[in-house]
Amino acid sequence: MIMRSLRRTMVSGGAMLSLATLSACDLAPTYHPPTYVVPATWHGQAPFATATPADTQLPSNWWTALHDPQLDALEDKAMAANADLQAAAERFVQARAMVMQARADLLPHFGLAFGASDNKQSADRLFRYKGALTQTDEFYGGLASWEPDFWSEIRNQVRMAKYSAQQKAADFAAARLSLQAELADDYVALRGYDAQDAIYRKSIAYYQQAVSVTQTQLTNQAAPRLDLARAQNRLYVTQAAELDILAQREVTEHAIAILTNSAPSGFHIAPVDVLHFTRATIPVGVPSDLLQRRPDVASAERQMAQANRAIGVSRAAFYPHISLNANGGFDANGFDLANLANSMWSYGASASMPIFEGGLRRAALQASWASYRETRDHYRSSVLSAFREVEDGLSRTDRLWAENDRLKAAVSAALDMQNMTMTLYKGGLSAYLDAIIAQEAALDAQISQVQVATRYFQAEVGLIRALGGGWNDRLLPTPDQTMTFSVLQYDGLHHPAPAGGIAPPADETPYDDLTGATTLRTGTVRVGQ
Repeated sequence: MIMRSLRRTMVSGGAMLSLATLSACDLAPTYHPPTYVVPATWHGQAPFATATPADTQLPSNWWTALHDPQLDALEDKAMAANADLQAAAERFVQARAMVMQARADLLPHFGLAFGASDNKQSADRLFRYKGALTQTDEFYGGLASWEPDFWSEIRNQVRMAKYSAQQKAADFAAARLSLQAELADDYVALRGYDAQDAIYRKSIAYYQQAVSVTQTQLTNQAAPRLDLARAQNRLYVTQAAELDILAQREVTEHAIAILTNSAPSGFHIAPVDVLHFTRATIPVGVPSDLLQRRPDVASAERQMAQANRAIGVSRAAFYPHISLNANGGFDANGFDLANLANSMWSYGASASMPIFEGGLRRAALQASWASYRETRDHYRSSVLSAFREVEDGLSRTDRLWAENDRLKAAVSAALDMQNMTMTLYKGGLSAYLDAIIAQEAALDAQISQVQVATRYFQAEVGLIRALGGGWNDRLLPTPDQTMTFSVLQYDGLHHPAPAGGIAPPADETPYDDLTGATTLRTGTVRVGQ
């Protein structure tokens, strides 16, 4: 009897070893990301200095190139407290948990079972045992099951989960870059409104003086009443335009407050009078590097890798599905369980294989191939969009900087014209209509120059965003790094160890204060004052 049991055990162990060996069969197609032929240089010719080898990569804190301490403080706060960014980090953690859930099917499952019951039989039951009406039953034992991954179905599901976690990491990087760029863009727009408001205030003071001069001329009968009406009209129109700029500034300030996890009612950024940003030197690199520097492109590629593995899962459905099960323990009438005579056990294997299901699995396989081709198309579209955005950024920065230079010259000429016409009007050598025309030209030139300068720095931000903002696909966690715990680990589950530099905050309390009181302060400009 003992020899027979030993023989059966050896046969079972050999069968399991054979199954484990056969499980090396992988039915997923060999995966290689598409290789595209891309241009060797960029078409746009932005006026950026040639970068040295040490500067070929944008820094991760790229906004510091604008040399604005207030922007630096805002970006730091947004990276630490923005709710949408933290939600993206949590989605990455959830994806990592799905990796562990899929990986669990690769390992044997063990469990315990125990229980007791008290049963009463009917007096009329046929074959009632020894006339007993009641009977007790107690049992305990163990359960074990395992599905040998015969056709790598489970392992492909694990790989899909790992690639999905990598995709979520790339999505987090894209969300972070989007937040950084949106905040920088809004901040540049805010400072543009500040500069425009300063111009309007200066012009309003000048127009008030012009009204006073015209009033004096009218009193001295040196000018018609029409000149006073023209001067007043110019003043009131400019005052109304300033109010519109102030409204736009407040709305933009509210947007910045939300990005930095602050309630708009308690958030304020002190205004400045001029645009003081520094023109950045942006290393654009070569086009072929762009595919490794864009998180959205990396996300699309990881999605394509998942779809490739899904084909292997669909193919495995055509082959036998095998599972091994075993259980054993003790069962007795009473508490005399630890008795070999009351022991019980069973083990076995089951296999199932589809024969005819009306094309169900063929349809699933066909759909998986179509899904894979769809992800390839999406990846190609993402690549083309990335190239377009970089070329757009290069063209905008190039043209806007040249336009800004022309407008600076126009502003100088218009201010000279404004001063000369007012001097001539005071001396009675020119009509006030000439002064009005000069004033309009001076104001329009100044406002246009500030608007174009603002658009230029926003275009710089857009170009940096299009270039990936200093990100690189080497920052993605490896497939193995997406796993959050070991097989026998039961602690540290609330906040898993960071991977790919992504770690949700362990303590949410500091971000519950929406008054802006925790906002960083820099120099004389305060946020949340």
